Amino acid sequence: MIFYEDILREFQKNDVKYVLVGGIAVNLLGLMRSTSDMDILVEMTDRNLEKIVRIFKKKGFRAKQPVDPIGIADKKTRMAWIKIKHMKAFNFYKEGTFQEVDIIIDSPVSFQQARKNAIIIAVDDLKLPVISLAHLMKMKKVAGRPIDQSDIRELKKIRAYAKK
Repeated sequence: MIFYEDILREFQKNDVKYVLVGGIAVNLLGLMRSTSDMDILVEMTDRNLEKIVRIFKKKGFRAKQPVDPIGIADKKTRMAWIKIKHMKAFNFYKEGTFQEVDIIIDSPVSFQQARKNAIIIAVDDLKLPVISLAHLMKMKKVAGRPIDQSDIRELKKIRAYAKK
């Protein structure tokens, strides 16, 4: 079993439009480093976001923000949160565990770009859309944290190895 498999299976079953990014994507692309959260880019439609919120609630996750999470599935509310509250990500967490999921709102790579070039990784019957190396490095460059800079150096090695 992989971390977050129950969520990812529900995403697949409900045809959720998403792409894995962040540390889990780094791992799936061949770099082993510790991570406990899951970062995703999603199609920002009300219908897709409503599916995501229902799945997280069903699996015992809560919104970290002091709001009703279904608000993210309403374009007017979502846009207000982004504009007024400067929301960069919407976080769900499962109390009593280390499980957290960030829906990335502010990204230098759009969902459409990421999905178009995503790498599909099969884990048994589970098909995981993972952001491409180039797009992941772009996101990490903009984030600019020390861990992101380290990831970029290592991902470049993976890219060079893959070209051989």
